[in-house]
Amino acid sequence: MALLRTSEIKEMSEDQRLAKLRELKDELMHERGTAAMGGAPANPGRIRALRTNIARILTVQKEEEK
Repeated sequence: MALLRTSEIKEMSEDQRLAKLRELKDELMHERGTAAMGGAPANPGRIRALRTNIARILTVQKEEEK
């Protein structure tokens, strides 16, 4: 999973952003569940990347609300 760039997020429509946010949150929940059950994550940096992408999408949404 690559980090989303802010410019890419700004180019998305509102619906695309919401869909991507929902998808990322589902993935994060799955990764956290795997880690909580003691499973070794396939990619240890994935949780951090997911959290960063979610934060970037939320930041762009807040900026556009203003």
